[in-house]
Amino acid sequence: MKDIIRIKCLLSSDVETLINQQIKKEAHSSAIYLSMASWCNRHGYDFSSDYFFKQAEEERAHQLKFYKYILDMGGTAISPEVTNIKIEYNSFREVFEEALDQEINITQSIKSIAARCTKEQDYITLEFLNWFFREQREEEYKARRALELFDVIGEEGTGKWQIDKHVGQIAYNSEA
Repeated sequence: MKDIIRIKCLLSSDVETLINQQIKKEAHSSAIYLSMASWCNRHGYDFSSDYFFKQAEEERAHQLKFYKYILDMGGTAISPEVTNIKIEYNSFREVFEEALDQEINITQSIKSIAARCTKEQDYITLEFLNWFFREQREEEYKARRALELFDVIGEEGTGKWQIDKHVGQIAYNSEA
């Protein structure tokens, strides 16, 4: 019976497993960004808090996009359990350093799925993943620019306030 069900699924078991792992990573990212939003809010960084709330929503949308893809392909999507979310940070800068690390890790994970799809000649899933590659290019750009504000503006005096104020204004232009 299992073989009959697999025939109806357009994903290999390995690719389905990798995408389900990605669903968990996206859910984890969303939870991390919620935690960062909370930390920023508690420390008076309202614009950064809003920025991270938006990031959390985006990660949740990515999670659902992967989830629905598996279902559309006839597979079994798994709703993940999310645990071990850091709630305290040592500094305002650390929040943004970890946000960039998180985006880089997500990009690497999607690249691993693409590598498996290439090996299996799963061109349908590769085409689906292209949207995420474009999205990750934007996410990494924004995370890097946010972190660069710490070096450009500095944290002394009203620096942190200025950084907080400018975080939400970072825009990505794919035409550039």
